Amino acid sequence: MASPFDLSGRRAVVTGASSGIGKAIAIALARAGADVCGMSIDDGSATDGDVRAEGRDGFQLVGDTGDPEAVAGLAAVVVERWGGFDIWVNNAARLFVKPLVETTDAEWHGLLATNMHGYFYGCRAAARHLEARGGGRIVNVTSISGLMGVGGIGAYTAAKGAIMALTKALAVELAPQGITVNAVAPGAIDTPLNREAYTPAVRGAYAERIPLGRIGTAEEVADAAVFLASDASRYVTGQQLVVDGGLVVNGTVGHGRD
Repeated sequence: MASPFDLSGRRAVVTGASSGIGKAIAIALARAGADVCGMSIDDGSATDGDVRAEGRDGFQLVGDTGDPEAVAGLAAVVVERWGGFDIWVNNAARLFVKPLVETTDAEWHGLLATNMHGYFYGCRAAARHLEARGGGRIVNVTSISGLMGVGGIGAYTAAKGAIMALTKALAVELAPQGITVNAVAPGAIDTPLNREAYTPAVRGAYAERIPLGRIGTAEEVADAAVFLASDASRYVTGQQLVVDGGLVVNGTVGHGRD
């Protein structure tokens, strides 16, 4: 009997696959047996090379997930090339660091175009195809910032919270069609997205507050995404799997210390 984590014969789409968590997810899906197509705002050829190094088919497109036509086009290209897909991972996002009260209308809407609207476009494109084929998996990459009050990144946090609400609603809508919709919520993860935001002071604060004592890796998030994309999670839907080293559950304030 095949392992429920085995994705052999599956076809996956990953947005924001050129680097960071998206790249790690694409490679992890390929390692589990899936063919992987990605779309990023920049060149994803390195990711494609890594997917092929795992012995799987793949290709990468350049496009902006904040553009509904680009996302619909991505789905159409995958259907044309592979006949369809079984897994869709919405991951493309960007970080925006600025106090909410200083954020302009243009900055707010610009951030939400990718970080929230792009997820809606992806979920819609994926759902339309997966309904027609009779089932599949949608995985949304959220963030623990949607669970916590994190000052300085209000627009980003608002988008991530909205994505989790979208995940729950869509999970209920699509369950009768055999489609599961779940989210993986990374905590502090070393990625190019966070390179500038993770100053020495921020890294020090994380090292002190994370029970496992370190910032996580993109590969650790990717492994959780593979679980949600596989048959191992076949009775799981509308859930958010937090991958944060215990940060959000740490309520320690020093009880028992001298």
